Amino acid sequence: MDTPQVQIPGTEKSDAQNNALNVSSPSNEVEMTGAQDAPNATTTDHIEETQAGDNSMIDAPAETDNEASVPAKKNVGFKFLDLLASPIVEIVIGEGDDATTLTAHQTLLIESPFLSEFVDEFETSTPRRISLPGENVEAFGCFLQFQYTHDYTVTEPENPTSQDLSQTDTTGEQLLSHARVYTLAEKLGVPALKRLAHKKIHQVNGTPSGELAYARYVYTNTPEDDIIIRKPVASYWASQSHVLRHGIEEEWKKICVDIPEFSYDVLTIVLNKREKTNQNEAESTPRGRGTKRLRSEK
Repeated sequence: MDTPQVQIPGTEKSDAQNNALNVSSPSNEVEMTGAQDAPNATTTDHIEETQAGDNSMIDAPAETDNEASVPAKKNVGFKFLDLLASPIVEIVIGEGDDATTLTAHQTLLIESPFLSEFVDEFETSTPRRISLPGENVEAFGCFLQFQYTHDYTVTEPENPTSQDLSQTDTTGEQLLSHARVYTLAEKLGVPALKRLAHKKIHQVNGTPSGELAYARYVYTNTPEDDIIIRKPVASYWASQSHVLRHGIEEEWKKICVDIPEFSYDVLTIVLNKREKTNQNEAESTPRGRGTKRLRSEK
């Protein structure tokens, strides 16, 4: 009878470590895999003790799972390193004495199709500088903040209270700030920022004067086919006829003269609602013999 061969677990562990060290790979994941295979040696020893010569048990799936998860972690690190290694670009907002120079990594700027065209024209012998004399510096700062953090903030009240979320924007400046970010995102081709600005617009409580100033900006700086913020503005004022007539009548007259498209959209919504109301009333009125209108006495 052949004597069963028993392998000592400590010896198998040493062999596993030596085999892991002999693998030619520059990464550290190979050593970690070898260390994880060591506990499985005890199971292999138990099998070999009962079935001599049976070497069919190989712990391959564990190594495959570990190797498959490693590249995903590396890609995140490399992406961040690519950002840090990206060249710095100067963005000059405004002109003359009012010009402000901002800086940002080129990798984030080329995510905008509009700014990517400027980057493509850079030459090695010239400084990396983009001039945008007609843009608003605060709005562009919000764009850069969004590129780095996926969020942005506008100027808050000087004396914040515990009711910041429901605080009224008395000057309309917060509405205008978000509207500037919205129109800038439209120009730069960044739809995610555009959606965020639209969301923040609806979180601001404004006054009639501030809302009308916001409406003026929207109709002046957005295309005619825009329905994301133009239509809500017109719908809002179509439901505020009393305020237009008795609250800010002079401002309403001025915007009707300056921006006839706005007054036309508001009037169209009002007439459509009235027409629909009259139609519903006519359908709900029972049909009967009509009455003749009395003629006025001569």
